[in-house]
Amino acid sequence: MKGYNVENGTIIINRDLTELDFFVKNFLDILEKHSSFLIVSGFVSISTGRTRGTEDIDVLVPLLEFEEFRMFFDEIDKHGFWCYQGNDAKEVYSYLKEMMSVRFARKGEVFPNMEVIPVTPERKTKWFELNHPQDIKIKDFVFKIPPLEFEILYKEMILGGEKDLADARHLREFFKDILRNEKFKEFETLIKLEI
Repeated sequence: MKGYNVENGTIIINRDLTELDFFVKNFLDILEKHSSFLIVSGFVSISTGRTRGTEDIDVLVPLLEFEEFRMFFDEIDKHGFWCYQGNDAKEVYSYLKEMMSVRFARKGEVFPNMEVIPVTPERKTKWFELNHPQDIKIKDFVFKIPPLEFEILYKEMILGGEKDLADARHLREFFKDILRNEKFKEFETLIKLEI
């Protein structure tokens, strides 16, 4: 039996939630009130059944206006998260304005953490994937990832590390029944712009 099925365009992963899933879900439940988002990189593979550890979960967000970020920052603090870059919203926002990522973890902990990566239209490949999300669901946890073919190619062509290539192999094998060659060709052209 496959480890997933597809219903109304949503990929449903057939497994129970893990502690890491609950951590990510708690963070995203707050983030989605303030911004669109997209989970990328290692957690995509981990969420689909690849067994490997991770210290951070990468999440793309459009660059927020300061006031919206401040409201998110205040709420995330009330829900037991802290930010590596500081405890003042204005100070942390200065990193985002410089297009630098910021990290959040549960208070009293360092790992796992959520790495929030700001994206603008100038970052063409990241902007594209942010605006072409694929819904994925595990039990009652729904989140967004890039199109599978895009995620695989990005790991193979841009990231290229040992873990990334193993992630890509896992995704190619796990989703072999639904991957589309025409999408690989379309996305390869786009990703080459970043090389």
